[in-house]
Amino acid sequence: MTAIAALVSLISLVPLGFIVVITFQTGWDTAVALVFRGRVGQLLVNTVLLELCTVPLTILLSVSLAWLTERTDLPGARIWALLAVAPLAVPAFVHSYAWISLLPGLKGLAGGVLVSVLAYFPFLYLPVAAQLRRLDPAIEDAAASLGLTPRQVFFRAILPQLRLAICGGSLLVGLHLLAEYGLYVMIRFDTFSTAIVDQFQSAFNGPAANMLGGVLVACCLVLLALEAFLRGDERYARIGSGAARPADRRRLGRMLVPALALNVATAALALGVPFVTLTRWLYLGGIEIWRLDLVGGAFTQTLVLAIAGGLMATIAAIPMAWLSVRAPGRLQRLFEACHYYVGSLPGVVVALALVTITVRLFLPLYQTFATLFLAYGMLFLPRALVGLRASIAQAPVELERAAMALGRTPFQAVRQTTMRLAAPGVAASTALVALGITNELTATLMLSPNGVETLATKFWSLTSEIDYVAAAPYALMMVLLSLPLTFLLHVQARRATGQ
Repeated sequence: MTAIAALVSLISLVPLGFIVVITFQTGWDTAVALVFRGRVGQLLVNTVLLELCTVPLTILLSVSLAWLTERTDLPGARIWALLAVAPLAVPAFVHSYAWISLLPGLKGLAGGVLVSVLAYFPFLYLPVAAQLRRLDPAIEDAAASLGLTPRQVFFRAILPQLRLAICGGSLLVGLHLLAEYGLYVMIRFDTFSTAIVDQFQSAFNGPAANMLGGVLVACCLVLLALEAFLRGDERYARIGSGAARPADRRRLGRMLVPALALNVATAALALGVPFVTLTRWLYLGGIEIWRLDLVGGAFTQTLVLAIAGGLMATIAAIPMAWLSVRAPGRLQRLFEACHYYVGSLPGVVVALALVTITVRLFLPLYQTFATLFLAYGMLFLPRALVGLRASIAQAPVELERAAMALGRTPFQAVRQTTMRLAAPGVAASTALVALGITNELTATLMLSPNGVETLATKFWSLTSEIDYVAAAPYALMMVLLSLPLTFLLHVQARRATGQ
């Protein structure tokens, strides 16, 4: 496991090595001048403000929705739980496309925070809801027996048990905020990602863009260090059956109306706005915009890439996820950082690194599926790793030890015990990666073989021409393709907790 995790981590270092090489080629004086300038300071302020505003709001919204749907007598809780996951089916830049169509004046930090929260809160809702379903209700009973009020029980007994889920989900959201491009271009909010792409598109200024990429890597390392500190090394698995009963659902009473209002408002903003916008553009375009040869071809290619890339990325992340739970330490944290940092890079930086390497050293691999899948693997390893880590953490290590005591090899013990228990998490991680590939834009544009056009690239080319009507079918097909994956993710998350 360690050797495989080390190999995957080494491959993940390719974009960082690319930035380092470009820095040396640029020269120290030029690199310093490019990093320490007013523009970089402005981008850093924008990025920090975006993280500070979006992540806490996402945590508040996700934990609130998870608590209401999993631990209260909220009417239609199962439906609201599904609606809380459904925004994953709408790509982030389609969220932005919908809001800009509805409110053309929406822009800047406020617009970026609004759309980001609506687009990314399911990444945090899913692990928090899953953790709430798995919690032993005896913890709450013991806290209540000590005289704590329901509010105190939540903050002192339940919330600490959600730390792993909140930290993992928040890290995933934070990395998406660092790497997202399409959303913030449409909302006209400058971040490092938009600036990097602008540099290459306008002047192909490689050194300047790669220096910005270096700052982005530094931001990622800060997030990793903060998440590792907050996560700690506590154990979350339980040995034995414990209290084999569902937790009692609390009566909302006077809070029923505000609880329903929160769920309705979230669904309306995260799902209603994209639905209304797409319906409007499709109606205006009529049947003429449905060119089945183009739309159908893009749909098929996107589906194949999503499934194949999801499986590859999840398999590559399994060794690191196992080490993260079973053998935490400095070496493991270093390997994990190699996995995570690349997820904070915009696709254009990863793509340019692979383009440069393949052109200079492995020309036959230039613009091939092998290079494209390698980019997908590096970009979406964090998605696979977070889900796998949480699933493996719920499988007691004593089962592996018992299997080895019965004559199984360490690999057989992991495969026959831990990985079987973590199978729902493996499926969920594959679906999560497939969702990301379905919506991936910049790396696909630069690395895909000639003739390959996905739904995302076709949508982006049309919206870049302000042809929102012609782009609507591709946006709709992205949503339709993502819906089954989102539903699978929801179902597997519930199966993982025995519901």
